[in-house]
This record gives sequence, C-alpha cells and structure tokens, in this order.
Amino acid sequence: MSLSPKDRQGHAPLQPGASFPSLRAAQVGGGPLTLPDHLAGFWGVVLFYRGHGCGYSRWQLLDFQKRSAGFEQAGARVVALSTDPKAQAQRTAELYGLTFPVLWGADAHQVAASTGAYVLGDPPILQSTGFLLQPDGKVALAVYSSGAVGRLVAHDTLRHVQYLRRRAPAEVN
Repeated sequence: MSLSPKDRQGHAPLQPGASFPSLRAAQVGGGPLTLPDHLAGFWGVVLFYRGHGCGYSRWQLLDFQKRSAGFEQAGARVVALSTDPKAQAQRTAELYGLTFPVLWGADAHQVAASTGAYVLGDPPILQSTGFLLQPDGKVALAVYSSGAVGRLVAHDTLRHVQYLRRRAPAEVN
C-alpha cells in the first residue's frame, strides 16, 4: 500500500500555535461532542484512530486508558475519533473499558480538510493522527502518520503535558 500526494489532498498539517478547528461528531453512549470546545480550559489529547479493525489503534487507545488517572491529575482530557460506524466504536469502547469520549462516524475527507490528516481507502479512514492542545485550544504538538504505525504514546504524551505545564505561563495552565 502506498500513499500518493492525492491521498492527503494537499491539505496542510496544523502547526504548533494554530487554533484547532471545530469538529463535531457523535460519541459512544452520548450525544454529539464538539472539539475543541469539550476540551476548553484543559490540556487536550485528540487521537484520530484508524478504526476497530486496526490492532495498533486499539493498543493506542488502551495505552491512553491505562494512564487516564495520570492525565486527569495533569489537568488533561483525552478524546478519540474515527470513521467507524457506531457499533464498531461502541465495541472498541466496551472491549477496552474506555472512559474518555470515543467519537464515531467522522467524515474522513472533512476532517482531513481542516486538520491535514492523511486519508486512506474506500470507504475512507483517517490515518493515525494525534494532537496535544493547550487549554486555549491551540495546537501544542501534532503527530501525523501516513500508515498504521507512528502515533502518540500515552507515557510520552503525559510527560510532555507535565513538562509544558511546568514551563507554561499561568494563563495556559
């Protein structure tokens, strides 16, 4: 499998300091959720995952779940988003006991247009993409993958949140 520039459709990646775009999707076990509004006032981790069928994605979500208490103590919230249909997203959330919001049914091309994420396949899926957002909704860190590997890891992300909180001005903490 290879990606051509067309797969990314020329959408630019979000740079540190950029405002995270507004994304709205349904969440497992609840109504619609809007990003970055849901994360306002908190450090935010936004994980675009490839879907239930990707073992790497499932492991990433489980990794973040295992460290959920640490993220909570650090004043950070985690949200996961995929193109999965509701039943698959619900299965993922239940199988791994995910307590953070799991958003489903995202339009891959719309998300890619606003974030620069890679898209693959038909039906289209989002490639693994991760963002660390400041409490004001600006991007602190963006990690883009064009394939199944290359993604945020919970331990590193948590340590980075803790580091940024120590060095950031009070208005960003």
